[in-house]
Amino acid sequence: MARTSGRKTTKAGPAARGARPAAKKRTRRYTATPPGTSDREHLIGLIRSTTGCTAQVAKETLHGVLGTIGASLKKNQKVQLIGFGQFVVTKRGARKARNPGTGEAIRVKASKSVRFRPGRPLKRSL
Repeated sequence: MARTSGRKTTKAGPAARGARPAAKKRTRRYTATPPGTSDREHLIGLIRSTTGCTAQVAKETLHGVLGTIGASLKKNQKVQLIGFGQFVVTKRGARKARNPGTGEAIRVKASKSVRFRPGRPLKRSL
């Protein structure tokens, strides 16, 4: 059974009842990489501005984070950043293919690759 508050409900929205519409919540804090700069430089600038550290410390921090992610992936470990996403090593088996120019059958060796799976908060923010 549904409970009621005892008030009459109408289908009119808040504007029809004389109330102000709700203000949009601002969630965007960071900007995209500006044209003419590399993503790495932009990230170093963001680290500097948010933490107040020097450019050298920000560069070492970014280098350390990326190096740790790379080292973990080389060990076939999943790297999960809650709220952002996860990096996963995927394996592709050996297979046969065709050279499109000659039509000759060739063998493609097995390989590994990295895939990024975005987390739910990141998906929702796009």
